[in-house]
Amino acid sequence: MIKRSITSDIIGTLRDFPVVGILGARQVGKTTLAKMIKETSLKNALYLDLEKTSDLQKLSDPQLYLEKHSDRLVIIDEIQRKPELFPSIRSLVDSKFRNGRFLILGSASPDLSRQSSESLAGRICYHQLNGFLLSEVGGTEQQKTFEKLWLRGGFPRSFLAKSDETSFTWRENFIRTHLERDIPGLGISIPASMLLRFWQMLSHCHGQLWNASKIANSLGISPPSARKYLDILQDTFMIRQLQPYYINIKKRLVKSPKVYIRDSGLLHYLLGIGEPDSLIGHPSAGASWEGWLIEQIMALIPKHWTANFYRTAAGAEIDLVLLPTQLKPPIAVEFKYSLAPKLTKSFWNAFEDLRPKKAYVIYPGDESYPLAENVSTLPVSQLHNIVK
Repeated sequence: MIKRSITSDIIGTLRDFPVVGILGARQVGKTTLAKMIKETSLKNALYLDLEKTSDLQKLSDPQLYLEKHSDRLVIIDEIQRKPELFPSIRSLVDSKFRNGRFLILGSASPDLSRQSSESLAGRICYHQLNGFLLSEVGGTEQQKTFEKLWLRGGFPRSFLAKSDETSFTWRENFIRTHLERDIPGLGISIPASMLLRFWQMLSHCHGQLWNASKIANSLGISPPSARKYLDILQDTFMIRQLQPYYINIKKRLVKSPKVYIRDSGLLHYLLGIGEPDSLIGHPSAGASWEGWLIEQIMALIPKHWTANFYRTAAGAEIDLVLLPTQLKPPIAVEFKYSLAPKLTKSFWNAFEDLRPKKAYVIYPGDESYPLAENVSTLPVSQLHNIVK
């Protein structure tokens, strides 16, 4: 079993908060992580899976059932299946305040965060579980491992599949299940075929600015419908909208977000990329590299950091701008899928605008070396150095 780096953080917040939430896509490993915490650290915990009829039935009167287990940590999996639990959890927490009472797992609902925030404000701490990180699978030490993680993505069953072909088939089935069962299960009634076409179109726009009119015209739908589809995939942790970075300078700044498919394995399936050689030679390899590394970095940075991109109407651009606090200069990050990365004029213009504390160019090599003052290359194996 691969140990998830977020484990100690979750155990720590269980000591400090009465309710802890783990959010993330289905099949990303939330249940496995919760059960591992139960078996290794909190053996007296009670586990309930709301996809099981028997467990769902136990909570027909949640107040009565959960009061009987007030001295135990109660783990509730797939809580979005029963959002009316949140007021009961709040009532139980307030009547007998104790840290570490509930660990709730949620895999997507447009209203889940809003409902829990309204009901459990001040009582809950959230963690987001992403796919496997390089540091979790040993990719910081082995070239082939990081290439495998990039190709297959971070979903455990996809990454750990016995072959690239089996992994590709798993991703195919995952997407079908997500569209035909998971999304309708959230009360969303959009034809799976239409949402699949939209998702496939996004894969060809991966890493580009969001253009609702362009996508809507291609699909024969309205721009508001395209926006709705985008929000559904974001709420179910399938895509990321990276917002632009605004600073008080006299520049015309781009205002649209950039859109990425969060899991590189799902991106590659939608693009028909099933093996390493096909990926390396594909026109989307550079954009895929960028999106994959953004997800790796987003899982590494502290919660209070912000992440954006920077682009002006004149063409100055930096792929990723990390801001530790509003009082400190940003960190600029560029992604180059080349063993001899070169920076363009657009980067240097943006560098002059932002004046970052330092800048990194992340590339697939194995050596860090300076490109200019405060600008250096960073091998993918040293991603963790960004937060130091």
